[in-house]
Amino acid sequence: MAIIDGKTISKELRDSIAAEIVSLKQQDPAFLPKLVIVQVGERPDSSTYVKMKLKSCQEVGIDGSLQKLPDTVSESDLLDLISSLNADAKVHGILVQLPLPPHLDEERITNAVKQEKDIDGFSELNLAAIFKKNAVAKFVPCTPKGIMYLLKHEKVEISGKNVVVCGRSDIVGGPLSKLLEKAGGTVTVVHSKTTPDQLKFYCSHADIIVSAVGRANFITGDIIKQGSVIIDVGTNYVKDETKKSGQRMCGDVDFDSCKDKASKITPVPGGVGPMTVAMVLDNLLESAKQSKKL
Repeated sequence: MAIIDGKTISKELRDSIAAEIVSLKQQDPAFLPKLVIVQVGERPDSSTYVKMKLKSCQEVGIDGSLQKLPDTVSESDLLDLISSLNADAKVHGILVQLPLPPHLDEERITNAVKQEKDIDGFSELNLAAIFKKNAVAKFVPCTPKGIMYLLKHEKVEISGKNVVVCGRSDIVGGPLSKLLEKAGGTVTVVHSKTTPDQLKFYCSHADIIVSAVGRANFITGDIIKQGSVIIDVGTNYVKDETKKSGQRMCGDVDFDSCKDKASKITPVPGGVGPMTVAMVLDNLLESAKQSKKL
């Protein structure tokens, strides 16, 4: 069994991005990739993610800034801000931190971001392109893109393999299943309506399993195939009295029962999470290069 170290792999990618930005600045001193994160409200988890993204921007030479709005902001005011950022030629990427307060229409807000600046890949235009056979999205959502990068980095063969994707969200499961299918995998999507017997049947025949359902111990060692590759996207918190906080983070996969049967497996934390942040930077650099026609 090999642990897929997303922390190390993402650092290699971030170092590569930083080196490319230095090289592009030497060619054009005015080259400065710029990301604006729009955060509505003060959710502690959102603030943590925003700080992480801004720190990562600083580390690689990207100009990252935060536009913070109160959770009482009107939808029209938020749309006006996005419109002004769309029109600003110095801004190469706009990231609206989700989730938004209930009075704001998430779909309308994410669709308002110009496709060329939608580095999250959440707009209908970018998502639609993933589902068209011969279309190419300007930006692929960061978590699915990070997973595909991990599989390629680890030389995991997808073509001709049985692949199970657990979860069908617009952010992870939906686009990822299509990307894996385009890569030649025979993909089965399981979800909340899948019975335990069906889950066991599909997982026991799967060469690759990706779980993104947000349920601890959803995938256990007794239902997976010997030698399978397991990618755990889950972020769950379970009680743990040994921790100061009284809880610990875990994924969807029961790591201990799966690690001896899997050929490769991602840990939580330190697997898919760091790759998601790295892909924000990767998409942003690509946007900045496209704007300069580099």
